[in-house]
Amino acid sequence: MALLAEPDAPTEIAQRMARTLTARLADRSGQGRRFDVEVVSEPFTSGTEDPPTLMRRIMDRGSAENWDIVVALTDLPLHAHGRRLAVNLNHEHGLALLSLPALGGLRLQTRARRAVEEAVLDLAGPQTTGADAPPRSQPLLGPFVNRLAPIHPGPIGEKEPDGLRYVVSGPRGYLRVLFGMVRANRPWRLVTGLSKALAAALATGAIATLDSTTWSLAAALSAPRLVIAMVGSVGLMIGWLIVDGELWHRSTEGSLEARQRARLYNASTVVTVSVGVLVCYVGLMVINLVWALFILNDQVFASMTRTPLQPTEYLTLSWFVASVATVGGALGSGLESDDAIRAAAYSKREQQRRHMLQGDHGDQPSK
Repeated sequence: MALLAEPDAPTEIAQRMARTLTARLADRSGQGRRFDVEVVSEPFTSGTEDPPTLMRRIMDRGSAENWDIVVALTDLPLHAHGRRLAVNLNHEHGLALLSLPALGGLRLQTRARRAVEEAVLDLAGPQTTGADAPPRSQPLLGPFVNRLAPIHPGPIGEKEPDGLRYVVSGPRGYLRVLFGMVRANRPWRLVTGLSKALAAALATGAIATLDSTTWSLAAALSAPRLVIAMVGSVGLMIGWLIVDGELWHRSTEGSLEARQRARLYNASTVVTVSVGVLVCYVGLMVINLVWALFILNDQVFASMTRTPLQPTEYLTLSWFVASVATVGGALGSGLESDDAIRAAAYSKREQQRRHMLQGDHGDQPSK
């Protein structure tokens, strides 16, 4: 069998999984079977998100390599007839397509391993034949897939023999896919990916910490105003990155499914950028606190603000300066190219997907 994984995160998950998958499948099958697992990394979703097209590609790849079972892993969210697809099975050809975002953002490695094990064991089927053999294309009995809703694929213009799809539905399913997409984007990379914005934020924070006007403002501001300053600066940074980097997805299709996909992609963008900016904000606050502890003099501070330099003053000043520095970082992000912002906000596969959509609907020049 083969684990056909897209580059980057899916390949890393498949490689870690393959270390123990052979033994685990042999133990769980309980029939003296032996599973030889091969990991192949290639971008099999290039140019399309259509599940039937992907299944045909996987089938062709498996036939060319003479694999008995092929399980394909992608970090793109897949949709089938308006539903969020988690697993697509084809028993006749021994194929499984797994959308990793549908597994959620937590314990992804464990959930992916369980889903792959259950899919492989179901595709392999029991060695019994005749009346004792269970009917094919029946819902899997594993604990992971029991939480998904099985459906048979509807008419798609080309026959899909013995197919079965598992989808995530409802608000919990939506949130699971959303957080899975956010995890795939790795929002913490936003901090180091925008070097110019980070440099501007650090410089602004360093200068603001030395300014006596900033001391007086920080000492005079109440906690609610500090919260407002924080929310305003973070919101400004998020909005600026999305608008300036042209991260907002606009669907040119009028179908309900296209609008649902666009809303999901935009929600993942907002959450991804928000998490990245909040991580940056907390980092700035910690750095500003260390800088203030090193540079401030209690006598000078007290003479300028008429307030003794206590631990609460250090924290208040660092909090306020982090808000000021975040605004400086938002201005500094204007020096970043659109490609740099997208690279910091999205995974490579998501960048390729959005570039493909832009190519389909007219490319816009980057700054």
